[in-house]
Amino acid sequence: MQAKVVVIGSLNMDLVTRAERLPRAGETLIGRSFGTVPGGKGANQAVAAARLGAQVSMVGCVGDDAYGQQLRDALLAEGIDCQAVTAVDGVSSGVALIVVDDSSQNAIVIVAGGNGCLTTEVVKGFDAVLQAADVIICQLEVPLETVGYALKRGRELGKTVILNPAPASAPLPADWYASIDYLIPNESEASALSGLPVDSQASAEAAASQLMAAGAGKVIITLGAQGSLFADGQGFTHFPAPKVQALDTTAAGDTFVGGFAAALAAGQAEAEAIRFGQVAAALSVTRAGAQPSIPQLSEVQGFKLS
Repeated sequence: MQAKVVVIGSLNMDLVTRAERLPRAGETLIGRSFGTVPGGKGANQAVAAARLGAQVSMVGCVGDDAYGQQLRDALLAEGIDCQAVTAVDGVSSGVALIVVDDSSQNAIVIVAGGNGCLTTEVVKGFDAVLQAADVIICQLEVPLETVGYALKRGRELGKTVILNPAPASAPLPADWYASIDYLIPNESEASALSGLPVDSQASAEAAASQLMAAGAGKVIITLGAQGSLFADGQGFTHFPAPKVQALDTTAAGDTFVGGFAAALAAGQAEAEAIRFGQVAAALSVTRAGAQPSIPQLSEVQGFKLS
């Protein structure tokens, strides 16, 4: 029986432009290509968990426009339960404007659209979906009040609760931490949450220690090409990243989170689940786009065996 992962979060249509470099303030550049790709951190993590072996339900809101239908259809095509994906009348769907440069770095502007309509009351209306979960994943692209409620409800139900605090620009509410089993920020997010610079393994350890002191159960700081750092209160473990040739890093963090959650829900040990998520993320950066770049379970298993 497949483990059940519930993702509560955002669905965006990604409007992706590739250019030689990222534009400076006030500058107009000529782009090389443009495409529309289903994305949003919540939906990306749901797709990753589904492709990597979990039974997934999505809780979120889209607009009553063409993008909203396309976003929902993209999840349904992955076998994701969308009973809790609500179309809101008179609202546009969320969009992300993404520029990717020749070094595979990106700059992103997000317009919340329907994601801003994912209220606590909407989530309460789908409590049966949360009750059926083994693992609940949240991010920060929907109203913070809703995220706080979802975290605490997950704790009340005895679920494994994962928070990917993205995008974070300030510390989290102090009362959230006690509900979080796994806090998974990247370097900049870990810095924003802890108030400490995160630019080395030692500084990542200091930030992780502070976040656990705040009440988080365990912390995984993703460090891009430098791998990831796991902290559990007993010590620190550094996991080197698989070596690949990066093309587009857009959904790497989301792929890691979804892969880690799927592996954890399936009963893998934490170290195995982290390595599994890292391989999935490494494969994703070798391809363009958000959801199209996320690998299948067989690809990750094949990579690990190679």
